[in-house]
Amino acid sequence: MRAPEITKDAKPGQFLELKVSETGEPFLRRPISINSIDGDLVTIIFAVKGKGTELLSKVEVGKKIDIMGPLGKGVFEVQEYNNVAIIGGGLGSYPLYELTKRLKGKTSINVYLGFRDKSVVTCEKEFEEIGVNKLVIATDDGSYKEKGFAIDFMKKDIEEHMVDRIFACGPTPMLRAIKKYAEENNIPCQVSLEERMGCGIGACLGCAVKVKEDGNEVYKHVCKDGPVFFAKDVDF
Repeated sequence: MRAPEITKDAKPGQFLELKVSETGEPFLRRPISINSIDGDLVTIIFAVKGKGTELLSKVEVGKKIDIMGPLGKGVFEVQEYNNVAIIGGGLGSYPLYELTKRLKGKTSINVYLGFRDKSVVTCEKEFEEIGVNKLVIATDDGSYKEKGFAIDFMKKDIEEHMVDRIFACGPTPMLRAIKKYAEENNIPCQVSLEERMGCGIGACLGCAVKVKEDGNEVYKHVCKDGPVFFAKDVDF
């Protein structure tokens, strides 16, 4: 989508809220992470899972889309590191692409992407073209590339080569396991959370998560305060 007002300020980890129908049904916008920023073009990738995304998939080239964004205060920290591990699960792989692009040249990057099976593997070529140090594609059933879970391949490489930062996005069970491993190995880790975000600005209260702040447990909104948090602060 051509959206210069959005692309000029967008940061890795932020998302958009898209109005999928001009009729007002469904009423709520659909939150979709930013996959890539190129000039004044913003790219999203989504799966058709319900009425809203089905309507969005039928929008024709040349049509205008009502978009709010970029949204989210919590973003991935882009700076110089020694070695980073970037790990995504399923749809969670998509917001990690812009992060990987912006980290290129600042650090050595190992990318680990996990998918259910071969039919849903996406973005492999795009990550390859960035020129990362290592790209591992894993499928749960072994139907494409490595068999198993992406986290297991990341663990193996961390044990062999020191990593000073982990960035992750994916299903909650995966993020919970990554948090545990990062804490056990004293590796700072940022995670992008996946929650249902109806409004995108913290008004509907539908995406509250429990986090630690100044030693206290408080509730934060994924849409307004996230979607990216430090893993050590999130109560999974």
